[in-house]
Amino acid sequence: MTQSATRVEQLSEVTERKPTYVAVGSFDGVHRGHQAVLQKMVAAAQNAGTRTAVLTFFPHPKRVIQQMTEPYYLTTLDERVRLLARLGIDLIITHPFNESVRQTRAADFVADMCQYLDMRQLWGGNFALGYKREGDISFLRKLGEEKGYTVAQVEAMVMWQGERVSSSRIRRSLLEGDLAEVNGCLGRPYQISGTIVKGAQMGRTIGFPTANIDYWPEQLLPDNGVYATYAWLGDVRHLAATNVGVRPTVNGAALTVEAHLLDFDADIYGRTLRLEFIDRIRPEMKFPGLDALKAQIQADVVQVRELLISK
Repeated sequence: MTQSATRVEQLSEVTERKPTYVAVGSFDGVHRGHQAVLQKMVAAAQNAGTRTAVLTFFPHPKRVIQQMTEPYYLTTLDERVRLLARLGIDLIITHPFNESVRQTRAADFVADMCQYLDMRQLWGGNFALGYKREGDISFLRKLGEEKGYTVAQVEAMVMWQGERVSSSRIRRSLLEGDLAEVNGCLGRPYQISGTIVKGAQMGRTIGFPTANIDYWPEQLLPDNGVYATYAWLGDVRHLAATNVGVRPTVNGAALTVEAHLLDFDADIYGRTLRLEFIDRIRPEMKFPGLDALKAQIQADVVQVRELLISK
């Protein structure tokens, strides 16, 4: 987070009321489309001499409304905040979304933003606020005449490879293991991070020790397979061959994310590892035995090294 960005969890926690341009939305992934809207808002606010704020929801409204339990998110909440701050947003409100918020009338929600933020302009695309999405653009503009704010509707039709960038498109591509599509839409490599924990340690027995990541289970993983990744330990970047899957050759069952860091051998249990997924090498496969698995991993490592060095 940049030094100037402030994070709060409730509108009522905002301590300084001053003229503010506000964007409201989930912003999961903070992809190129989100970036385009927010960059325009930041530029407009700078010209007007006002503060910028993003009010984002957690959990994602769809998870509450549709009672979703399967993995869905493209970023952790902390990563979302960091990405928003990097765009120059001054204030980030990670507002909880629950049944109470779901039932809040649009006029009441707008009144809170005016009260706590001194909202002067509301930014977004084809969005709606409040109970049953009653606060559509026309409703919000009419209310703005009374409350003293305007609405900036920005249709950010950001395209990638001839198709509109969206969070749903990125999710589909992730589940297909299409990292070129995912990273193109995001404008950066897809990331998974977590604490390094002890696994079955099978990799060490065949000469390829792996770091087993205790990832956030609500975040979407790429389709099962082997990936060329950059592995970050603090500020130090390593090349890594990462397997996402259930390890069928050794009769695994649980879904794991395991990274073999190339040319690296140290005890890193308990440390945080951040993986940047660059490209998919192959799908997950079941081999007849450990010798065949070892030979394939050797070939994978060669391919990963060549691919990442060429980047």
